[in-house]
Amino acid sequence: MSNHIIVVDDDNSNLKIAGHILSRSEMQVTALHSGQALLDLIAEGKVCDLILLDIKMPGMDGFETLERLRVIEREIGADETPVIFLTADDTSDTEKQGFEAGVSDYIKKPFDPEILIRRVGNIVDKQKKLSSLRAEASTDKLTGFFNKAATSVELSKLCASHQGCLLMIDLDSFKLVNDIHGHEMGDRVLIAFSDILRSIIPEGSKVGRIGGDEFVLFALGMNEAGEAAELAEKLNTELVARAKKMMGEDMDIPLGASLGGVFVPRHGNDYDLLLRFADKVLYTVKKNGKHGCALYHADAYSESGAGQNALDINKLSEILGERAIPNVALQLDKDVFTYVYRYVMRYMIRNHKSACKALFTLSPGSGTDEESYKDSCDEFGLHIRDSLRKSDILMRIRYNQYFILLTDIREDSIKKVVNNIVLHWKEKHGEVLDISDETMFVGTSSDVTQIAAHRIAVADDDTADLTAAGKCLSREGYRVSAVRSGKALLKFTEEVIPDIILLDVQMPETDGMETLRKLKEDARTADIPVIMLTESVDPELIRKGFELGAADFITKPVLPELLAAKVRSFAELCSLRRKLGR
Repeated sequence: MSNHIIVVDDDNSNLKIAGHILSRSEMQVTALHSGQALLDLIAEGKVCDLILLDIKMPGMDGFETLERLRVIEREIGADETPVIFLTADDTSDTEKQGFEAGVSDYIKKPFDPEILIRRVGNIVDKQKKLSSLRAEASTDKLTGFFNKAATSVELSKLCASHQGCLLMIDLDSFKLVNDIHGHEMGDRVLIAFSDILRSIIPEGSKVGRIGGDEFVLFALGMNEAGEAAELAEKLNTELVARAKKMMGEDMDIPLGASLGGVFVPRHGNDYDLLLRFADKVLYTVKKNGKHGCALYHADAYSESGAGQNALDINKLSEILGERAIPNVALQLDKDVFTYVYRYVMRYMIRNHKSACKALFTLSPGSGTDEESYKDSCDEFGLHIRDSLRKSDILMRIRYNQYFILLTDIREDSIKKVVNNIVLHWKEKHGEVLDISDETMFVGTSSDVTQIAAHRIAVADDDTADLTAAGKCLSREGYRVSAVRSGKALLKFTEEVIPDIILLDVQMPETDGMETLRKLKEDARTADIPVIMLTESVDPELIRKGFELGAADFITKPVLPELLAAKVRSFAELCSLRRKLGR
């Protein structure tokens, strides 16, 4: 399918030139004469891959158009469309203002055909890769619904801004399908259930899978108990019919679905609280016959005790607190740990603290029988608890995995702590367990964006340029490695593979273009985004760089905001790739 580009410019000649250049590359082009025409088109639901937007237009300029565009996209629930500004202005202030507003790039007028095609193609390709990786990272592969992490994010948005019904759905007797007919049949039943659910929910609704046979649905616009009951009846009827087709008419497993729901915003719009309400109702349905639907009512499910004596702050603190705080880590179950973890992460971000996450996975050592293995897994949890400080938190995920959060710790101390836990265990218990660990440091700015782990290599023979780039990127939280030549960069990549490379074009011995060619010929470094730094705006030079595989060009002297914006966009792509790789 060809890429669809919208070009907005009040100058007819610019529209024709851009349209001609892009159409020759088999792109679909829509030409518009004003920012308002663009906004009207997007408001109608028109989708495109990229917008070329002139800055200087009468009535509404490019900056105002971009600002209003983002508002409309948020209102209609659309993803942000990448925007490239078209300008004849060479001032850095304009570029700085544009990047602060969220523009993807600038293209100077008059257009150079090859550079226009390359820049447009690069941004569209990068955007499609990001969209694809985001979708893959947020999708449950079996059902096609949101996975657990994405469910919380997406349904939180709906609960905060829309009217509807949040429903928890649990399949009844699903375990029997796996036990009797095997897991392959279980997967087929889940896929069939997903297809049925997808076909009967209101348009605009969203569904997530949060467990093996547990789902959460936000039924958009649903506000009557009868609608929820009708959905439950259809779901149960069609699920049994489909199951009998797959397992035979004599299938006697009491398969079905139980639903617990809560109306939004009638009972609030906080997703986590609403989910707890829905879960309580679901539990009631499961206890009373299953295969049905019930809805939350504040009176019936109130947690407050009428008539009880009020508590003062001292009494409440005594009830909530620990009478004697032991000098060991705090061990919590999964549900409680989730809320504590969220609070700790918020506190760290707000107060610029650091922490470390560690995951221990246990497997039986050579000659260890099953009973000894499970007993040792239990004992290992006690060993971790006794080894850590009282400010650390511990959670057992499953029988052979423990997750710990070490608060207020330096990055260079993580391995020492983890190694000590393993070493002291083996000193006491020998090789009864094989212990593997994973660690992740959470610094002052790295937890949410995950950019601190990204390594940027900068190659430039100019010390001032190296220093400026290093300071800019370090402030953003990246790890920066600086080298003074193309030859040094190639040697560096033999030992370390950076996530992104900034490469000066003009360097002695091996210049930037030759270095770029060698990087792209090496399978280990071929996929690394390389941003070229150049003092020249020669179109021929830029064309050559794109042909060799450059991801982008930045003109010197480098504007810090521009550099940060360019690197940030590629860092997001690296984060998603890394997340999917894990």
